[in-house]
Amino acid sequence: MSKRIAALTLTMILVLAVALVGCSKKMAPKEAATAAATQATTMTSYAMTSKFTINDLSMASSDGQSDPDFETAANLLKNAEITLDGVYQKDPMQTELTLGIHLKGDMSMDFTIPMIATKDKMYVKVPKIPFYPIPDTVVGKFLELDPAELAKESGTEFNAGMMDQAKAQKFSNEVMNAILAEYADSYFVDVDPKNAGLPEGVDAKQVVQFKVTNDNFQEAATTFINKALPKVLDIMSKEEYADMLQVEKSEIDKFKSELASNSGDVTKDLEEAKKYLKVNQFDVNTAINKDNFPVYQSLNANVDFNDPDTKQNVKLSVTGSSQYSKINEKQTFANEIPSGDQVITMDQLQQEMSKIGY
Repeated sequence: MSKRIAALTLTMILVLAVALVGCSKKMAPKEAATAAATQATTMTSYAMTSKFTINDLSMASSDGQSDPDFETAANLLKNAEITLDGVYQKDPMQTELTLGIHLKGDMSMDFTIPMIATKDKMYVKVPKIPFYPIPDTVVGKFLELDPAELAKESGTEFNAGMMDQAKAQKFSNEVMNAILAEYADSYFVDVDPKNAGLPEGVDAKQVVQFKVTNDNFQEAATTFINKALPKVLDIMSKEEYADMLQVEKSEIDKFKSELASNSGDVTKDLEEAKKYLKVNQFDVNTAINKDNFPVYQSLNANVDFNDPDTKQNVKLSVTGSSQYSKINEKQTFANEIPSGDQVITMDQLQQEMSKIGY
């Protein structure tokens, strides 16, 4: 069962990774996607709105009976939306994000969590969450998280390279190029912008779709695991990324060796997966504007999972989208960097929580 879930998960990761790629000028689809891996990382600032929706989540056995616990969770998550709106600028480094969680099932609720990040600190606004006891004395204040202090408390050493945005962009560029290089042109197609379902205000010069179908998902996952992933691990092994990733080269080499020795088993597992996994839809559209930046991306995934051992049938349908605007322009932040009595430390939060028995 675990191997089957792993196969499904890796396939999803593959497509979601490609979803991060922008596209360049009007070219052949794969060429556009490859060029965009570099172009997208040249953004020095942007505004972003993203939404991820669980349209359907259900599980039933072959006799039509459903699992009560799963059914409860499915009712809670069905039509649930996760939103992420924000603004980013590279210099001086500042990011403002608002995470929204919107549950629309039997226990409908909405709450948002604003976050602010600078070069060396992060601030998270303490929300008032329904059914979860958070003292009113801290609700609305910003919890200050200092990576250097957290590292010290955990007995490790903070490395500023972990926060190097320019290095992170370079790393992302190399990884995306390595992944895209392994996929055949047949995975990439042009979509007429008029038929791409773009939201109002998105002016697209070209829309490129990366598509995984029920016929090619085994090949797509195999390509990622056996060809693309080893190249990604080679990139991770580079000395220039050691301080940012905080992963020992020996650990990466060990994983790469295990991956190579188990490649035959992975192929067999994916062949077996064809018996129980049906990909109804799995595609990612990326819209490119006249300046060759990715201004809109959408994900559509619809899969059925029929476990031959437990006789349980799982259906999952999700959609997601991200829209980018004000690329490389001067940004406006809704909140100033918190200070004074707006801020609480982790110790102060723990003290306030202890007063109510937590």
